[in-house]
Amino acid sequence: MSGAYRQARALADVRRWADAEQALRRGLADEPADADLLTFLSYLLRMQRDYPAALAAADAAVTADPALADAHAERAESLLALVRDADAIEAAREAARLEPHRPVGHLVLARSLASARHFKPARTSAQHALSLAPRSVEALLTVADVERDAGNRTVAARYAQAALAIDPANGYGRWLIAMLDGERLRVGRSMRGLREVARDNPAHPDVISMTWPIRSLLAGLRRWLPAAVVAVAICALVALWWSPAQRPGRTLAVFFPAAVLLLAARVMIPAGGLPWRCLRLAPRLMRRGALGGLVTVAAILTLLIGYAATGRWWLVAVALLGPPVLWAFGLAELFGARLDDPGFMVALGELGNGFREFGADLGEWWRTTRRDLRAAWGEPTSDKSDGPPP
Repeated sequence: MSGAYRQARALADVRRWADAEQALRRGLADEPADADLLTFLSYLLRMQRDYPAALAAADAAVTADPALADAHAERAESLLALVRDADAIEAAREAARLEPHRPVGHLVLARSLASARHFKPARTSAQHALSLAPRSVEALLTVADVERDAGNRTVAARYAQAALAIDPANGYGRWLIAMLDGERLRVGRSMRGLREVARDNPAHPDVISMTWPIRSLLAGLRRWLPAAVVAVAICALVALWWSPAQRPGRTLAVFFPAAVLLLAARVMIPAGGLPWRCLRLAPRLMRRGALGGLVTVAAILTLLIGYAATGRWWLVAVALLGPPVLWAFGLAELFGARLDDPGFMVALGELGNGFREFGADLGEWWRTTRRDLRAAWGEPTSDKSDGPPP
């Protein structure tokens, strides 16, 4: 390997990504078609979250040496970051095919398949990679990730603990254990784990992860609170013609708010004030979405309690307006949580470009169709009327 590569590797080992990139580019100035250097450049750019440039470097590496498995694997990683799961799967499969006895290709293939929610083949790829390197921390954590995505939290925790037994200081493994604790409602332990991970990386704390108690509570309420409002509304509607139906409706109108308050206490009291402090540091759209969702939930519960106390049916009718608002705030929260993800923003931009191109094609089709129809009917054409449909 060249001196530039060794220098870049040494800088990368201490996470000085930009300095490593500069050192590597000096080597590429002498060997611009070196596939290994281009592959490493792609990795360094990906670590700096410049995913389009990382993909371009990986493409150049594949062009320079199509038989280099690491280049295909790095290309798959960049595609995965850009939310191009199908392309990532294809690139990862090529990496695994070129070097089937190395775990690298199988690991990125497992992550790509899991991202596309193909959990069974993802589990097979991850387990195969683990069989090739039984004490690989990356392989153990990849298996844990796949199992977590598939909903097998206990299995995921077992593999994550095995990885930490080998490398107790691994930041991602500790973060994963904390998140798994949270998903199993071990709230206090989860928040302590996330706080320790953030303490070890004060320059880049994961504030979004530390808001999970608020976000998880809202996610659960978005799923079942609308159904609860509909159930009360049905009872209130029936009670307009058959008064005995009002009693179960008013009972449910007390039961559901009580259940929400108990659930909120179960999650938020052990979490303490940390999620609220982190929410203030979250992206603005996510913060407003979460706060708007909480206000909407409070309004719905107030209306249900009001109906339980007074029996006035119009309170339930107003409460029925709450679920669409709650879903809208939920969408804003989910979107805002990914605003700091460059890969998501690039994918969103490409989606927007696709819609614009579709609109332009539709407008052109409409103008052409109108001209053809008028020509067929023998009517005079007019440029002023050649516009998109109303």
